[in-house]
Amino acid sequence: MKMRMRQAIAQAIADEMRADPTVMLMGEDIAEAEGPFKTSEGLLAEFGPLRVRDTPISEMGFCGAALGAAATGLRPIVEIMFIEFIGVALDMVTTEAAKFRYLSGGQYTAPLVVRASTGAGLGFGAQHSQTLESWFTSCPGLKVVVPSGSRTAYGLMRSAIRDPDPVVVLESRTLYAEREETVTGEEGVIPLGVGEVLRTGGDATVVSIGQMVGRAAQAIGQAGISADLIDLRTLVPWDRGLVEASVARTGRLVVVEESPYTGGWGTDVAAHVASSCFASLRAPVVRITCPDVPVPYPAHLEQVYLPSVDGIARAITHVVETGTRPVPWWEKEGLVR
Repeated sequence: MKMRMRQAIAQAIADEMRADPTVMLMGEDIAEAEGPFKTSEGLLAEFGPLRVRDTPISEMGFCGAALGAAATGLRPIVEIMFIEFIGVALDMVTTEAAKFRYLSGGQYTAPLVVRASTGAGLGFGAQHSQTLESWFTSCPGLKVVVPSGSRTAYGLMRSAIRDPDPVVVLESRTLYAEREETVTGEEGVIPLGVGEVLRTGGDATVVSIGQMVGRAAQAIGQAGISADLIDLRTLVPWDRGLVEASVARTGRLVVVEESPYTGGWGTDVAAHVASSCFASLRAPVVRITCPDVPVPYPAHLEQVYLPSVDGIARAITHVVETGTRPVPWWEKEGLVR
């Protein structure tokens, strides 16, 4: 059936709550208001206030409470309204939850899911529009998931809830209202750590996540390039084998990401492919990213900030036709180095 991504998330949570009485949801405005982005619509009515709990505006407090619940047998899901708000609670996630299994010698686990809306494109400004994957991808003990639409949101969410260790799910809020054909039930479950080839071709391998997957797909079609398009779906652990096999055949890698150039998630993919697949490469590994500046608030500047379909198409074409790295627009204009 076709459903919006926000509906797929609510459906996935509901299906796991029906199957497992230890699953619960916590967060700001997620019960009575059904979530700031309506990702918990209908859950309070079905499961009641013990399992769907509104919290005070204290991310550290309710992340800590969720961690305690996870350590004592429950499977809590925590919703963070905007990913930036988790800054005050990172200790609970990166220092505590991520280390429970290691520090206890495997005696304790933390089956905790931390969900958050991320990304630019809706005019929320510099403090509410970041992606911040790098806050989590460099922390051993965490898994990191980024759905690209309703189908992957449903399947990855169910796997994240079932996982015995903490999983961070980063949801591109521009996709919440987008509809997509989605398989529900057990057939719709997507394992963590497994990427997906969305289209195939021989000229290049294009790797992306989140809202950039759709833009990359449009760009490949617009450019008329024959390329593999891979949706990584999971950033930790990411599907190295899938990417390596594709690059071995195409000889070119283009990573399309919403992160800033410095420290974005694509640096790990680029570094790994450059070292592990060096003999197969016919061109330098290229990352198409945002510039190293805060996300602008004005709509016209925000759209310039994000990789556009036209810009991605031009960059992929440049790599394929010249075998060289395209110079980012901000370098050409001397704005950011």
